[in-house]
Amino acid sequence: MIESEITNLLSLMTLEEKIGQLVQLSAQNGCLSHEQKTLIEKGYVGSFLNISDPDQIQLAQQISLCKSRLKIPLLFAYDVLHGFKTIFPIPIALASSMDSELVEKVAHGSALEARSNGIHWTFAPMVDVTRDPRWGRVAECPGEDPYLAALLSSSWIKGFQGNTLCSSSLLAACPKHFVGYGAVEGGRDYNTVNIPIQLLKEVYLPAFSEAFKKGAFSTMAAFPAINGLPPAANPYLLKDLLRNELGFKGPVISDWNAVKELIQHGIAENEKEAAQIAINSGIDIDMASGLYLKYLKELVQEGKVKQETIDKAVLRVLCFKHKLGLFSSPYPQVEKNNKEFQPLIQTNREIALEAAQKSVVLLKNEQAILPIAPNISSIALIGPFSTEKKEHLGPWPAIGDPQEVVTLAEGMKEYAPPGTKIVVARGSDYFSSSKEQLQQAIEIAQKSQLIIAAVGEKARMSGEAASRAFLDLPAGQSQLLETLLQIGPPVIIVVFSGRPLDLCKFISGAKAVIQAWFLGTQTGRALGQILFGLCNPSGKLPISFPRSVGQIPIYYRHLATGRPSGWSIPCSGYIDQATTPLFPFGYGLSYTTFHYSFPRLNLTRITPDKILEVYVEIENRGNIAGEEIIQLYIRDATASISRPIKELKAVRRVCLQPGEKQTVKFSISPSDLAFIDFEGEKKLEAGRFFLWVGPNSIEGQKTHFELMV
Repeated sequence: MIESEITNLLSLMTLEEKIGQLVQLSAQNGCLSHEQKTLIEKGYVGSFLNISDPDQIQLAQQISLCKSRLKIPLLFAYDVLHGFKTIFPIPIALASSMDSELVEKVAHGSALEARSNGIHWTFAPMVDVTRDPRWGRVAECPGEDPYLAALLSSSWIKGFQGNTLCSSSLLAACPKHFVGYGAVEGGRDYNTVNIPIQLLKEVYLPAFSEAFKKGAFSTMAAFPAINGLPPAANPYLLKDLLRNELGFKGPVISDWNAVKELIQHGIAENEKEAAQIAINSGIDIDMASGLYLKYLKELVQEGKVKQETIDKAVLRVLCFKHKLGLFSSPYPQVEKNNKEFQPLIQTNREIALEAAQKSVVLLKNEQAILPIAPNISSIALIGPFSTEKKEHLGPWPAIGDPQEVVTLAEGMKEYAPPGTKIVVARGSDYFSSSKEQLQQAIEIAQKSQLIIAAVGEKARMSGEAASRAFLDLPAGQSQLLETLLQIGPPVIIVVFSGRPLDLCKFISGAKAVIQAWFLGTQTGRALGQILFGLCNPSGKLPISFPRSVGQIPIYYRHLATGRPSGWSIPCSGYIDQATTPLFPFGYGLSYTTFHYSFPRLNLTRITPDKILEVYVEIENRGNIAGEEIIQLYIRDATASISRPIKELKAVRRVCLQPGEKQTVKFSISPSDLAFIDFEGEKKLEAGRFFLWVGPNSIEGQKTHFELMV
């Protein structure tokens, strides 16, 4: 169907049928109701979410294509955030890999599974940058840094959509939540956001901008009030910034019930006014509230909404369906039991294992206790996550089956050397611990040479509506860990969570600490291989770990301050807490040791038409192969507004054998040195820049250069 045919189709539609294309409904328990079937037949609904059963999708599509007047295919959406049936590590974990190619593979594998079930559209990636680990949606996001968020956003889009979206194996992406949701006050979900335009454009917008450059065909507006106006009522965000400045052409969908919630925000007096404000502000598709279906016709007849506004929104939706190939191929292509589906699942399991391996972050490894030495013959695996399956799927697990998860206990037993005895005990429940549980844990720990403590937060303690005022381990697990640290054998802590937790009181007593996040289907295999040295951990933190909740927000990309002076890191501090985080952005250890040379530059002065080339030699000085994520940071020494003390500008993953050296080249263009000024305009200024290349945001070899403008 070409553009003229879409325009012709629009001319044939009644007002009610046009409005129907702007209505998205949710199916309760994934099944169509009688009322919804009637609406489909009338042409009064354009898309559904939360239907994953291909039989239900087939039924709905048949009603639309056989019984509705114009036979316009329906669009089916689902939250495929980190897998559909095969569950990959949660997005914050994948961000720890800092591996754009891996993220693209994960997205593509997710798309293949979901599209085969009849899903066309995923409400992902979630690209909200955040600096507050109390926010539950850290689990879904790419972390605290705008460069990393933009890099991974691009990969999610390429993986989901590919080069030809109309392929029956791909999904339409929907980067969310436009824009600034990650800056909610106090990390409280749905709370207000107050953010200068300079910060909005420089920190929170780049991931969206990159997604649109890579061809994302839709976007979702955020929930909270941004500088006093929710995006569903914010024409500056949805028209001036999104459409005019960024040039976005695709449909904008509200978040769940966000149109109706304009009443709670105090923006609309009633439902009808909420629908009027939302459509006029730039919300094309109303998710779940039903207010467009209920009021738009009346609003058009009263002249409060222009027919042109409806037509433009409908054209965007019809073009979207055309790009997905729905007019020619509307039905699910592959059923779950078909032979074609099984190789896909196997391939995705292999990708899930690689992703889980690369997402693990080694935070501490005192006396190189990891990997576990072959002479360790008795291990106590203790903690509620030892034999857990469901929790490892993390928040938003789509249709993932917990029974397909490889547990930590299973993985350790699979990869332990022959003769190694692994005894397992819960030791506690997630929130409490009984005397019997503790006693059992103590008894097996006393008889073991090594203790692995598998602790963390339940999956539902992260994600949407799961903000936390405190980031401690739940009381029962905290008591268990304190007990294990006093028994005698060395303790290795494996932490499962969707955000940074407060680990301060356990760090000194533990011999090693692994941040495992929620790793999905292949949890046990990845961790079993890492613990026993069959895989070398390489993940780096995409968000800073605070020493306490009182430090929040703490992030590496902060501005310098005038006082106190003479500190090694120019920032404000506390009288009762160190200024540095417990673990900084970009941090992560390896089983081997990497040495960085001093960075060499092709030029010490560059002009706007030149590219700065940076060369650094990295050497593996250890005894085993390993991958290192090399990070390049810059600082604008003097500018017309205060600039961050460091800004990530490039990452590169390299794999080196023992004794191997490799020279890595980075290219920095003058546009990488530009910044957003107070008026929200991009600016490039002459001056001196510092440059670091190293393993994280604190360490690194330093040099400098000048930009001549």
